[in-house]
Amino acid sequence: MSALTTPRPAPARRLSPGRYAVYGILLLLALFAVGPMVLFAFNALKTPAGLAESPLGLPAHPQWHNFVDAWQQANMGVGLRNSAIVVTGTALGVCAISSCAAYALSRLRVPGSNVFIYYLLVTTALPIQLFLVPLFYLWTNLGLYDSLFGLIIIYWAVFSPFATLLIRSFMVGLPKEYEEAARLDGAGEWRVFARVVLPMAWPGLLTAALVAGLQAYNEFLLAVTFIQSSDKMPVSTAFFAFKSGYTQNYTLVSAGGMIMVIPVLIAFLLLQRRFIEGYTSSGMTG
Repeated sequence: MSALTTPRPAPARRLSPGRYAVYGILLLLALFAVGPMVLFAFNALKTPAGLAESPLGLPAHPQWHNFVDAWQQANMGVGLRNSAIVVTGTALGVCAISSCAAYALSRLRVPGSNVFIYYLLVTTALPIQLFLVPLFYLWTNLGLYDSLFGLIIIYWAVFSPFATLLIRSFMVGLPKEYEEAARLDGAGEWRVFARVVLPMAWPGLLTAALVAGLQAYNEFLLAVTFIQSSDKMPVSTAFFAFKSGYTQNYTLVSAGGMIMVIPVLIAFLLLQRRFIEGYTSSGMTG
């Protein structure tokens, strides 16, 4: 009998120079994305003198109390509560408005629908600064100034055009057989929309809600223009508390920024798979 020979291990697969170049570019992009956040965290743990001496170095003696001082000085607990109200109201309203508009543009025979789509594209490109003065007077006369609900209505108008295009591009790719079967069973248009289309378009709705909620959470100009009371200001305006005269404590600004970023990071890490799937399947990636 011939001796049994052990199989030779497969040779290690060598990476091509092009693959190394791709990995190098991805590593640089990762450093470009994560680097500012790491530097931001380091600055939050420094003293003002340490930040001025070494703005790019590690903190010699971490000042953990900066986070406590930033939380108390900027009243960030109230700001986070107000931001949660604004984000929730904005996301729900944008989804309701945009889903109805997207369904009409993708499924119903709306006269001039192509013109309306071009109109939405134009409105997404216009800067909101063009409408600040007339909107300020209108909101003052309507009693919506210095109101979280008034700010949420503005966000509905600002963020709904893009969300409509996003959800519409998702609905266009949905199969129509289920809708036709529901109509044959006697379902009306509203029931077809609520019971058939919306469940299938759920990833697109979630993506639109995340995009609108993130934009509302980070938005500063409209919040500082239409909110005056300190107990109603969202967390994005909390950085005014770190300014004293003509100077600014950048260590507390960094600590407050880290506190503001943490909820967004947690939400994105929990929902990133749904977000990426909904965004790529909608066809908005080009």
